[in-house]
Amino acid sequence: MVPQQGKSLPDMHQGLADRLICLHDEIKGDADLMELSRIAVAIYDETSDILKTFVHSSETANPLDHASARLSAMPTLRTLAMTGGRRTINDLEAVAESGQDQARRLLSFGYRSSYTVPIRSKGRFYGFLFLNSFRKDFFSPQVIHRLRPYAELMAQVILRELDTVRMMHAAVKVIRQVSTARDEETGAHLARMAAYARLIALRLAARHGLSDEFVEYVYQFAPIHDVGKISVPDHILLKPARLSPHEIKVMQGHVSKGVEIIDMMAANFGIQSLPHFRILRNIVACHHEALDGSGYPNGLSGEAVPLEARISAVADVFDALTSERPYKKAWTNREAFDLLRENSGGKFDAECVAALLESEAEIVSIQARVEQTVFD
Repeated sequence: MVPQQGKSLPDMHQGLADRLICLHDEIKGDADLMELSRIAVAIYDETSDILKTFVHSSETANPLDHASARLSAMPTLRTLAMTGGRRTINDLEAVAESGQDQARRLLSFGYRSSYTVPIRSKGRFYGFLFLNSFRKDFFSPQVIHRLRPYAELMAQVILRELDTVRMMHAAVKVIRQVSTARDEETGAHLARMAAYARLIALRLAARHGLSDEFVEYVYQFAPIHDVGKISVPDHILLKPARLSPHEIKVMQGHVSKGVEIIDMMAANFGIQSLPHFRILRNIVACHHEALDGSGYPNGLSGEAVPLEARISAVADVFDALTSERPYKKAWTNREAFDLLRENSGGKFDAECVAALLESEAEIVSIQARVEQTVFD
């Protein structure tokens, strides 16, 4: 079966969660599929072996918001990821009784059956589609057959979006590699900074109603924050002494240059329609703004500074302080925490600082995992 003619398919300019909800509504227009109660997507980060929740179309509250786990710790899913096989569970209660935590959580929200589809392309694993129903034994061979084209469509929509993000990262990496500027933004710094930004966003999620989709795009786009530094000459960028007023002005110009680069890439690659391009642009444009108005380039203050930029600023400063650079030694985590605490509510967002300070164990784990200091 194919999507019915005359019905609107997901608008590619919508956020991925919105498109998933539209497609879910389309699927339920089929009488045989109307009891499909939930579609969820989890995506895989192969660098950390983490499988994490991304978007969903749950009819009720989502049972698995902001969840993550190592794929290697889930043997059944790991096998599906490697082989491309699919899994049908038509009695979640029986699985839950065996001690499977995710099944217990789904069951507690009323779900009774599950169908799992790995998302793979050209031999690479990207994540999973999880489909659930409130009805036991819903995923019969006939239902699975009718769902197949929809699952393929959903997988293609997800792959298209993830590939667009990867294209952005690849383009920025090429820009850095061919630039004469060799700055301090090593691959390790960018990886740690992105991980810290995700920690902060996850801790703020409940209070600010942040979706997994928003958290993921903060994680993906935070490392692109300083792309404009390719315009700063090495003798300024790597100067091991205090900059002169003129040099400070040149350095601060990297923000407007970064916005110019991002806008140019958007126009040339046709990605200005990327649903969360605004998050990327805000991070690049506003990561040096400060809550008290003392930042640059526009002296924004308070809520005028986008949340994604406030998150990125704290993550960036923390890793910059705790990393060795050509002009300074690395600070200890405690010394960096003290500086952030002193500037909390002034230069830095107090909630973002508090979120990072509450994540000390996770920070140490990230630092142990990402130790290399050369640009990869």
